[in-house]
Amino acid sequence: MKILMLNSEYPPLGGGQGTANKYLYEHLKNHPQLEIDIITASTDKYFEERGVKGTIYYLDILKNDKNIHFQSVAELLYFTIKSFFKALLLCKKQKYDLVVAWAGVPAGLIAFAIWIFFKIPYFILLRGADVPFHQERWLYIDKFILSWLSPILWKHAKKVIANSSKLKNKAKHLSPKQRIEVINNGVDTGLFTPIPKNNSILTIISTGRLTEIKGYRYLVESIKYLSNVQIILIGDGDLKKELENISLVNKLDVKFFGIQPQNQIVHFLQQADIFCMPSLNEGMSNSLLEAMACGLPVIVTDVGGTQELLNGNGIIVEKKSVEQLREAILFFQNNPEYLETYGKKSREIAENMSWNIVAEQFLEAFSQ
Repeated sequence: MKILMLNSEYPPLGGGQGTANKYLYEHLKNHPQLEIDIITASTDKYFEERGVKGTIYYLDILKNDKNIHFQSVAELLYFTIKSFFKALLLCKKQKYDLVVAWAGVPAGLIAFAIWIFFKIPYFILLRGADVPFHQERWLYIDKFILSWLSPILWKHAKKVIANSSKLKNKAKHLSPKQRIEVINNGVDTGLFTPIPKNNSILTIISTGRLTEIKGYRYLVESIKYLSNVQIILIGDGDLKKELENISLVNKLDVKFFGIQPQNQIVHFLQQADIFCMPSLNEGMSNSLLEAMACGLPVIVTDVGGTQELLNGNGIIVEKKSVEQLREAILFFQNNPEYLETYGKKSREIAENMSWNIVAEQFLEAFSQ
């Protein structure tokens, strides 16, 4: 089987969507029955990365800033146009059996166009923001364009696969008759593993983009009036300076380590006591899964597929609630035995969501 994958982001560009694509590709590329090519976006100029099982084509989307976690509407439009013509050229030269679109837009739109030209069946993998009205950032585009376009793209797809049951239900609310399957994100349980620790200060960690939608200002403000608590933030974004100012003015123990390579992220997670994800919106968080695989109890908001990852391993708080975040932190500080019991439960849940298991689920979907 020869597969063409379309994704507007791929490491180092983007966030969880690209990371999930990379993990899946790494677990599928050595499968003897598969050949996989990927069309994605570059942070700079066009280049190709050739492997044993296929090629990754990084398109120049005229990205003119250093924010690798964010793509503007213009950059997404460039990707849509360039990837469409690149896909046409590839499909003329090669016989693809399946096109896999990571996200309904823009990748799903390109896959739909390829289906019209070449009748190659396609999958759409729903990731979160591509489902209309999932993020306020795209409200007007969702209202006037994607609310009617997305159901058309889904309808003609061979399969539509969401990364959480909650996202599936949100999509079905827009298109009730649409058949949607669920395959959750996975985690590398061999790389992300727990180690013993004995911290003298309660260490809360979070990994992700320092943007408004991640809710970090509420986490930082929650440790006001608390003693022996520190926060470690791994990542970068346009909210960094404001978070640094809040920490400085209030004399809070918050450490910023910027963007880190994966082997260092593992190290930071293993040394922490609690993982906190105070997001205002999510799909199925890779960062949360990685923290759980490292045996961390979690404090999270009820967004996206997050609740599906909680079963005796953490605490759910309301979005934007500094008070509830503070209460959750105090719970673990006053009851340290739960750090271990909740942490073990996190690891158990993560072990059932390894990328080996998820890759097999995708292989089954492809073979069908």
